[in-house]
Amino acid sequence: MADDGSAQTNAVWPLPKFHFQVKWDDTELAFQEVSGLDIESEVLEYRAGNNPVFSKIKMPGMIKSGNITMKKGVFIQDNAIWDWFAEIQMNVIKRKAITISLLDETQAPTMVWKVQNAFPVKVTSTDLKAEGNEVAVESIEIAHEGFVIENA
Repeated sequence: MADDGSAQTNAVWPLPKFHFQVKWDDTELAFQEVSGLDIESEVLEYRAGNNPVFSKIKMPGMIKSGNITMKKGVFIQDNAIWDWFAEIQMNVIKRKAITISLLDETQAPTMVWKVQNAFPVKVTSTDLKAEGNEVAVESIEIAHEGFVIENA
């Protein structure tokens, strides 16, 4: 008899990445793509001069994270990312907490990235093409001071 999958648990299948939500402050924005959710530790190398082993040891160093890039469609009178970028004045910018959630089929968050002290560093408008047939897409690149991951 063939297995129809009804006896399997949800833990068997990996989550799809196409169902997600982005919130900053208390506003939800509809993004098409989010990338750059990475974090790494710098490697420190050290060797004492009197060490009989002629090689260095490696230790974990400071944690660093890359910028997050988010892309969204251009909508009429939707200037949220441009307005936030326009607030940059002489090292003065309102930093925001951003929450990125991977959702399951019931709209419940299954994995949540909580980005701390985010601010925009680059905004890119759509390219324009008279013969094109694509949707207008703009992007924002955000610097931050790390994030934490919560699994539901």
